[in-house]
Amino acid sequence: MSATADLSLVEGMRRQSDYWWTVYKRTWKGSIISSFVSPLFYVLAMGVLLGGFIEGDPAKLEGATSYLAFIVPGLVAAHAMQTAVGETTYPVMGAIKWHKSYFAQLATPLAPVHLVAGHLMFVLARLATSCAVFMVVLVPFGVFESWWGPLLAFASQLLVGMVFGALVFGFSARLRSEEGFGVLFRLGVFPLFLFSGAFFPVDNLGTVGSFLAKLTPLWHGVNLSRMFSIDEVDWSLAAINVAVLVVLLVIGWFWAVSGLTKRLVT
Repeated sequence: MSATADLSLVEGMRRQSDYWWTVYKRTWKGSIISSFVSPLFYVLAMGVLLGGFIEGDPAKLEGATSYLAFIVPGLVAAHAMQTAVGETTYPVMGAIKWHKSYFAQLATPLAPVHLVAGHLMFVLARLATSCAVFMVVLVPFGVFESWWGPLLAFASQLLVGMVFGALVFGFSARLRSEEGFGVLFRLGVFPLFLFSGAFFPVDNLGTVGSFLAKLTPLWHGVNLSRMFSIDEVDWSLAAINVAVLVVLLVIGWFWAVSGLTKRLVT
């Protein structure tokens, strides 16, 4: 554990850059559909085709003038969650249980905290590329109401994605069998995707349902992404959304580091 004191966090991440670049070069083709083709299909199917049958009433769509403008910013935030979860479930377990790359890395001056930081930086890079494609696809559809809104929306998508990346990393580091991922996806990711405001205002869930939905991290990300995209920003609410996500990110970081340390060192 002395490596933690001898090697800075930044230097530890830098030393892993070649490894993660190699990983991406070998796996990027498998992510083309999910990261670069799906965004366009989402926009066309949900926003354009389905949206054509839904009245664009700003009073019912949280200020959005069309269903396309309402749904797609939320879908990008949900896409960020799915991307982050995908990169911190089986890849983390594989590095511990199957190909054991984490153990090889620990034979160097790297410590568990460096491994977590390096892995999460790779997750951030994946989020940046996949969410950026989504946002670029939206430009011709006239969704954005300001030049700065998409930039803040993009930042909020990265933030919510990293929250899920850190939290799920900690979960995966403690998991002994991949069967637990089925529970995570069925009881966690899929319900969040459906009921966190991406497809419809959470107020439609009723008082109790709306309250529960607003407790979820994804709702905070969806709300930020949508508000900034359509330029209907409640800055006090946005500050609460950001604060909640930042707190969860910090908790997730320590959860991930402690989980990997206990699994690999103690």
